Amino acid sequence: MTRVFATADRLAPLGLKLLAALNLLFFLSFLAVMLLVAGKARAEGVTCSGKDMTVALRKDDPDAYARIEAEAAKTPNGTGLLWKLEKPGQKPSWLFGTMHMTDPRVVTLTPAAKQAFDAADTVVIETTDVLDQSKMMAAITKEPGLMMFTDSTTLASLLSPQDAEAMNKALDARGIPPASVAKMKPWMLTAMVALPACEMARKSGGAPVLDIKLANDAKAAGKDLEGLETVADQLRAMASLPMDLHMKGLVDTLKLGDKSDDLSETMIALYQRGEIGMIWPLFRAVLPDEAKDSAGYAAFEETMVTSRNKVMAERAEPILAKGNVFMAVGALHLPGPEGLVEDFRKAGFSVISVQ
Repeated sequence: MTRVFATADRLAPLGLKLLAALNLLFFLSFLAVMLLVAGKARAEGVTCSGKDMTVALRKDDPDAYARIEAEAAKTPNGTGLLWKLEKPGQKPSWLFGTMHMTDPRVVTLTPAAKQAFDAADTVVIETTDVLDQSKMMAAITKEPGLMMFTDSTTLASLLSPQDAEAMNKALDARGIPPASVAKMKPWMLTAMVALPACEMARKSGGAPVLDIKLANDAKAAGKDLEGLETVADQLRAMASLPMDLHMKGLVDTLKLGDKSDDLSETMIALYQRGEIGMIWPLFRAVLPDEAKDSAGYAAFEETMVTSRNKVMAERAEPILAKGNVFMAVGALHLPGPEGLVEDFRKAGFSVISVQ
């Protein structure tokens, strides 16, 4: 594992697991934030420079890579993005895992997914609130404390001088004046600095993430469009995590610097291959300090993934009962013993991987 740990050293691994989760999932609470702040980012002259970490690992330490693959193979429903849902008496529907990014490789559906989407009568995304600026602003206005410090606290007041300087440098690199985000909650800023500058630039230029593109295409085609959560649901979930966890996530993300681009590129590569179950084994392998953030990650997973899976499955059932539904949610919600694939099986559906 020496080469693997060398890779970890290059990646400044503190907080890596949490960041990896955020980069892959980009749950719609982050999407809502990005729709509000992306316009602050500099859009011109930014190119993507990240590298897929699995390429080097496969070459430098094939034995370690084989162990990661073996562990990933144990993850229930860890392979595949498109799943067919069937239940007696209902027309078949589809469950599709998304990645909340604007990268052209992500927003271009595979032929099988496009065929399922085109034929669907109803499209479901995590929340339709993000399509309506008035609903988003109403949620923020009603509960401003979910996104902003409403007392005298500022982000800088919770950081050491060194970390505050690193934060300002990262913001400057993205064309975001530090003063404009001084009162933001740390999880909002983590989302901003975790995203590669090229992704922020595309967002600033108006490029839609995959979920929004699917929603817009559904509306244009005259399909019914449904959501499973509200923006307020998602903001409350994120705000419910401890402040010290948020601050650690922000500081550790800042320490990664440009290496966050490699994380995003690796996430995209795994997503394209449908290898969602490989994400956690891969990052555990390059995390010699895994124990330092295991409790924090467990809290993140329970709040932002597992608990939301249950809510999504329950709210989706009456929609799926109509049949011929294309349900698109973050890919990280699909695999595992408590993922949506298993949740729907427990609800009486036959769920088969198509791609």
